[in-house]
Formats: sequence, structure tokens, C-alpha cells
Amino acid sequence: MTYCVAIKLQAGLVFLSDSRTNAGLDNISTFRKMIVYERPGDRFMVLLSAGNLSISQSVREILQIEKLPRDDGEEPLTIWNAKSMFDATRVLGSAVRRVYERDAASLKRSGVDFNVTLILGGQIAGEGMRLFQIYSAGNFIEATAETPYFQIGESKYGKPVLDRVLTPSTPLAEATKCALVSMDSTLKSNLSVGLPLDLAVYEADTLKSAQIVCIDEHNPYMHMLRASWGQRLREVFDGIEDPQWNGGQTAAPLIVKDPKHPPIKKIANQAERLI
Repeated sequence: MTYCVAIKLQAGLVFLSDSRTNAGLDNISTFRKMIVYERPGDRFMVLLSAGNLSISQSVREILQIEKLPRDDGEEPLTIWNAKSMFDATRVLGSAVRRVYERDAASLKRSGVDFNVTLILGGQIAGEGMRLFQIYSAGNFIEATAETPYFQIGESKYGKPVLDRVLTPSTPLAEATKCALVSMDSTLKSNLSVGLPLDLAVYEADTLKSAQIVCIDEHNPYMHMLRASWGQRLREVFDGIEDPQWNGGQTAAPLIVKDPKHPPIKKIANQAERLI
């Protein structure tokens, strides 16, 4: 399994992925789930992948050479000549469908589902930043101001902090911290997600990579963040009052008594008489 998150802000984009892949409890491996496509000054794109590793690797290889015919008869679209992120995502969707046509039937005969989910985000000169999530059928959706992030893989553990913190105006550094906390929550709760992590932070309109790092178990910031997040959560939890059972006016729930047995209070009185 894996966990990847991508965030689109007014200030830029944040991409984060783990690298654990497992085919059973005794077969755990490390494979990168992030790849960067860049032509400085012209385009910067990041691809994240989750799902069946053989499928996602095939898609990545075919994407390098995939050509999507145009209706106007001009040069076929590729990720390197696309004039918009939308067209680049169309090329990616075509690559997914090509792998499906080639491998889906044989995978099904072996009892394996065609399972892959992708995130593609970035910026091409002449337009703003865009972020897309691509499904196994090759179709896709785009991030909006109301939904400024996408998650793929083991997403449920890291979602609450993203929902509470992120807005389109969130600064890049704060969003990066939020993504790392989201990842830490997932690492804490799911052994199928693991270090090292790949992190890419892109500043709007720069059209080049700047902050791309690999975070392993020796990274001091990750150590600090994991310890601080756990401690602060505990402090906040301890600062919340315990439940008050008699402080509300809400009607009590219906209590159904077993007619075959006397009430507890009556049994207690009978026991006292026997003593």
C-alpha cells in the first residue's frame, strides 16, 4: 500500500509520497511513488502513483512516449509539447488506457484487479497551476478552491488534519508542515505505509524545481515533528474537560427492563434481608 498527498495553493504546490510496497508480511520493499517531469522555464510537473506497482510502472514508462492524436491533424500531443496541464493529463489518461488494453485481461485471469490511481500536478508556461487525480479508467477530476488537495492510497488517517488546516491561502511552509503531519498520522496507524518519503514543494510561476528532498528515518525535522505532534495532541486532549453525565437536559435513552428479573435495587434489598 502507499499514501500520497498533493496540495494546490495560491502560493504553489506541495507533493508528498511514501515509498513502501508490500506483497505480504514477509515481502516489504521500497519503490519511489513520485516522478518529476521538468523543462526549466517551460514546464514543471509531478506524478504520484498508488495501486498495483507493475501497472503504475508501466504507465510511467508509456507516458514518456505516449502520443495522443489531435483532431486538427497537428503534431500529436505528448507531455512535453502539451500547452496546458489539462492536455498533459489527457495524455496520461491515454497511457493508463493503453496499459489497461494490454494487461487487464491477463491480470483478471490471474485474479488481479486493474488497480491504479494517479495524481498529476504542475504548471506549464502560459497558464496557472493545476492539479488532477486520474482513475483506473483513465478519466480524471481537477482540484478546486473548495477541494484544494488530493489523496491516493491509504488516505483516511491523514485526512482530518488536511480538512482542518488547509485553505487556498495557506502559506507553502505551513501546507508542507500539514502534509508531513498528515503523513505521520498515517505512518503511526498503518504499517503498509513507510519511510523514506519524497517531498516536492513548488513555488507558483517559477517553472522549475527548487525544494525536492528525500526524508528518511534520520531526518531531524521529521523526528521533531513526530515527537511534537504526539505531545501537543496529548496536551490538548488532557486540557479538554471529562464528560459531565448530569449536566444536560437531553432526554435519557430508552431503557428496556427484562420482566423475568427483578430490578437491581430490589435484589439488593432482598440480599440485605438475608444478611
